[in-house]
Amino acid sequence: MSKVLFIDVDGTLVDYEGNLPVSAVEAIRKARAAGHKVYICTGRSRAEVYQNIWDIGLDGMIGGNGSYVEDNGQVVMHQLITPDQARRIVDWLHSRKLEFYLESNNGLFASEHFETAGVETMQEYTRRKGRPGAEKMTVRDAFPEMIFGGELYRDDLNKVSYILSSYQDFLDAQAAFPDLQHGTWGGAGETALFGDMGVKGITKAHAVDVLLNHLGAKQEDTIAFGDAKIDIPMLEYCAYGVAMGSGGEEIRAMADYITDDVDKDGLYKAFVHLGLIEG
Repeated sequence: MSKVLFIDVDGTLVDYEGNLPVSAVEAIRKARAAGHKVYICTGRSRAEVYQNIWDIGLDGMIGGNGSYVEDNGQVVMHQLITPDQARRIVDWLHSRKLEFYLESNNGLFASEHFETAGVETMQEYTRRKGRPGAEKMTVRDAFPEMIFGGELYRDDLNKVSYILSSYQDFLDAQAAFPDLQHGTWGGAGETALFGDMGVKGITKAHAVDVLLNHLGAKQEDTIAFGDAKIDIPMLEYCAYGVAMGSGGEEIRAMADYITDDVDKDGLYKAFVHLGLIEG
């Protein structure tokens, strides 16, 4: 029976330095050759899905944590922050002196001082992921195609990420923008490094449901792969959920199966374990 596979990108398909294991490429290609459909399901916008990932061979993607759905080049759903919301977000973040970047399918657009203000934050993020060379990480290393000095009042935004000076910034953002979906990343609660704002009601699980309806596929034939708290609704929605060994405690606790780390052939091993491919 062919399956529909949903694979998170950062920490699942690639490591947190963006390295793509050869074994993961092989697993996906073998799975598609066996008749399974494979979609990435990521917080990245389409502009952040670089060519090396598309070169694997994919059936499509879910991006922006669920705001964008694409199937074989066809846009199935794309829900955007409104231009008025975008303007209010930018003005509010400026008023708080919080640096940020705007995420759109057309690119990542950094605030005026994000490149310098974001260095320490990105180094800490890399350090927490246990990756070597954190002290040398720059914003341009982390976001190689980020656009600096671009227009910030935009009408093409999937979501906005901003550097937290404290957890109170996230709580205040929730209060200021009840019409948006709010999250944090880079840590839990008080240890979070970033806050983000996106379209209200958008989740990876909702996007999976939209795509399945488009495909005429059944929920019972779905398998999700992830490593972070934001992936939990996707794993809960799909019939079977796989957590990476390097994933957070919460997702490992609720997963149906825990595979190895991303850089220890975890995806390939999970595909073999589930009978999607032969070892």
